[in-house]
Amino acid sequence: MDASATRRSRLGRHPVSTSASVAVIDAGTNSMRMLAVDANGGVLSRRATVTRLGEGVNASGVLLAEAIERNLTCLRAYKDELDELGIAKVRMIATSAVRDAANRRQFMDSAAEILGVRPELLSGAEEGALSFAGATADLYPRLDEWHEPTLDMVVDIGGGSTEFSVGVPGAAPLGVWSLDVGCVRLTELYLASDPPTPVELSGAITVVHAHLDDLQRELPLVNNATRLIGVGGSITTVAAIELGRYNRDEIHAMALSRAAAEDVFRTVATERAVDRAFNPGLQAERVATIVAGAAILVTVLRHLGLDGLIVSESDILDGVVASMRSTQ
Repeated sequence: MDASATRRSRLGRHPVSTSASVAVIDAGTNSMRMLAVDANGGVLSRRATVTRLGEGVNASGVLLAEAIERNLTCLRAYKDELDELGIAKVRMIATSAVRDAANRRQFMDSAAEILGVRPELLSGAEEGALSFAGATADLYPRLDEWHEPTLDMVVDIGGGSTEFSVGVPGAAPLGVWSLDVGCVRLTELYLASDPPTPVELSGAITVVHAHLDDLQRELPLVNNATRLIGVGGSITTVAAIELGRYNRDEIHAMALSRAAAEDVFRTVATERAVDRAFNPGLQAERVATIVAGAAILVTVLRHLGLDGLIVSESDILDGVVASMRSTQ
């Protein structure tokens, strides 16, 4: 695995951990990620590696052999690190790409053999609820205005799907809906040219609008939400490009205006990939999918008439870890 493909955060070296430490691994459509915490909730390791598990799923209906092997290689490295940390209590979750694949059992069987626990295939609703819990867990204390009564909406733009969850601070979401639109899926289905043509961009945006019409019909609570919180690699990357660098602490709780998101979208959508790669804050492994991710984000803001959002670096991993610790 190319070290440049991994975004890694480690707080020291911990060769021996306690039985109260827990970890979760997320096999997403675009990336595999891991979060490990100690008995007090302190982060031992947080990693993200772009592995493109969902590559080609839209066209073939199956996980490609090379995509499976990339992800199993990454999983072996994560397992080695968990063994080094002494963490035995581990959960692994799988989302959109695995949900869509006819050969999902092949991947899940192999992952179970490596990790020692079988991956859990989440539904879109489960994914959205855990994203809501993770995104809001430590976000409210950072901003003084969060104590005001709000109805918050979390949008999690993934590789194969986008989840929306609506709720109030400190409680389970009141409603969750998952859309079959994500940065990898949209790229593979609609954005073939480099850079995408205006017709391709228009077609992709039209598709997202249609999905958002379904969202408003099926989850009308989204029309009453007073604040939007955004999670996922596409959103944090748009924030990083706007900021001019990737810095987790600066991006977490960052206010990203619609105007800024639109500006980033116009920039990346009109550049060839070779030129787009030079945008500060843009990971090389996200060059191919950031146009679609930014298109989804700006279309959400346009469609729902929102002026911007709060970016959260906490997400579904944090939600799963919180649920694991609460049951200990």
